[in-house]
Amino acid sequence: MDNKLRKYLTVLALSISGGSIYLIPYIKYVFYDYQIEAMGITNQQSGLLLSVYAAGTMLLYIPGGMIADRFSAKKCILFSLISTTVLTFIYAFTFSMSYNVSLLIWFLLSITTAFVFWSSLMKTIRMTAGDGEQGIIFGLYYAGNGIAGAIGNSTALWASGLATTAKGSLFNAVSVIGLTTAVAAVLVMFILKNDGAEDGVPEDEKIKFSDVKVLIKSPVVWLFSLVIFCGYTMYSSTTYFTPYLTNVIGVSPEDSGIFSIIRTYLFMLLAPVGGYLADKVFKSTSKWFMTAFTILGLMFIGVMNIPSTASPFFISLFTLLPGAVGLALYGVLFSIVDEAKIPLAVTGTAVGIASITGYTPDLFMSAMFGTWLDNYGNTGYTYIFIYLAVVAFIGTCAAYAILRHCRKENTASGKTMLGAA
Repeated sequence: MDNKLRKYLTVLALSISGGSIYLIPYIKYVFYDYQIEAMGITNQQSGLLLSVYAAGTMLLYIPGGMIADRFSAKKCILFSLISTTVLTFIYAFTFSMSYNVSLLIWFLLSITTAFVFWSSLMKTIRMTAGDGEQGIIFGLYYAGNGIAGAIGNSTALWASGLATTAKGSLFNAVSVIGLTTAVAAVLVMFILKNDGAEDGVPEDEKIKFSDVKVLIKSPVVWLFSLVIFCGYTMYSSTTYFTPYLTNVIGVSPEDSGIFSIIRTYLFMLLAPVGGYLADKVFKSTSKWFMTAFTILGLMFIGVMNIPSTASPFFISLFTLLPGAVGLALYGVLFSIVDEAKIPLAVTGTAVGIASITGYTPDLFMSAMFGTWLDNYGNTGYTYIFIYLAVVAFIGTCAAYAILRHCRKENTASGKTMLGAA
């Protein structure tokens, strides 16, 4: 197979994998009411499923990253997809029988979707991209990921409508999701390179426990983690524009929903644009991040200073801009691992460490924003936008610090954070 064709087919297979494997642990985002009714559980119990999952992922990122650096990325991804498929079908046939079984399944899903999958996925994308195209390839992955997720959820939603009861609807939806991860596993099996050479790291250079200590002590790994934290905050926070438009601006829920769909799905197509800007225009991922974070910070300040005489439609259009820039940034977040000079041999572990810090907004941000809105009403949105502007400018500083690190590495005498190159 032609190398260029294999490269893009690999990105396609990985996009479908990443876009499908998280559909089941986050099924409540689309099938919330069906799940509550079909399982006969409370809202609190529904939330507990995701809490168990999130807690498991946080515990597993670093050990999973180490394993991803020791073993074949293809085997790790295949294990994750196949085991997730099995758990999905187990859930399909047991969700109405025992809530405790579902709790166990959600914990096991943290193993199958986060343990070795996430680090192996990011590492494989990095290896697939050549010099000067890290941003573009990561951007293409995230665009494909968004499309795959949208198609998977839409198909499951269609299938759920074929049933006449909540249990039947949920069973159909879960079964479709199981089929999508099975298809992804088949694609990975036949498209990714055979085990061995694809990891690009000789056995004597694979990660050791002593290397983990070096990574944890490395300032650049924590700068990398901070960039992920700031970028993920920008990406996940744009959902608050939906209630902002309805509660503050007075936009109808239907119109606000349309703008939300644009921000959530359509703007995923901007990820390759962010990659192109990083690789071809700025010729540096960190320079693109400095620019994007600064623009986002100014945009959040701008939202707070829009004249009261502005039309709701104009304000709605303005709120699309942070979503567009945020997704163009988020789509290439992990591509900075190459520019940060993190060795390939420890990429999976570095991604695991960065993910623990980077995805902590899931643990506190929604609760914090919700508290502000509960206590201060619509004024809470002002506090939210101030917080987001501050985080954006912190992201600018972190990206600049990585840029300075890169310049120092380029003038160093063949050394890496693990020793001699």
